[in-house]
Amino acid sequence: MASLIEDLISILEEETGIYKELIPVAENKTKIIVKNDLLELQSIINQEQLALTKINVLEKKRKEAVVNIGTVLKKDVSALKITFIIKLLEKWPNEQKQLSAIHDNLKKTVHRLVDINNRNRVLMEQSLEMIEFNMNIIQSAQMLPGNNNYTKCAKSSDVPVLKTGLFDIKQ
Repeated sequence: MASLIEDLISILEEETGIYKELIPVAENKTKIIVKNDLLELQSIINQEQLALTKINVLEKKRKEAVVNIGTVLKKDVSALKITFIIKLLEKWPNEQKQLSAIHDNLKKTVHRLVDINNRNRVLMEQSLEMIEFNMNIIQSAQMLPGNNNYTKCAKSSDVPVLKTGLFDIKQ
């Protein structure tokens, strides 16, 4: 049983480490969103994807460890949570303390990352709203009646205005 708990602790420590590595990446992402640097944003997204791949692998290992612990304890695996496992470790206070500490640390780290990602999401939504607003202004300017062509005597001329789409595909 002790080795299963040690495996679980090890997995959770690795997971916490990856999440902690993502915090400065997410904070940097905030700056990049504000600067509107799309190339750097793509680089950050690639870094996040690599981290998420590692986290998914660790999550599978964590689930397997919990299943093994549930089998040894003869407990229903679907109801077996880390907090419940911590309570069950009264006979092993050292492991109980370690598991509790890493669980609290992981929880705190994930909450911090969620807060940063929520802020980034709001910034992205605002950026998209601004882009949409600018696109609407451009489109409405193209649809204005009349023309704004003037001769050198500052008289309006009736040269037909070519109505083209927003994007020129021939460029």
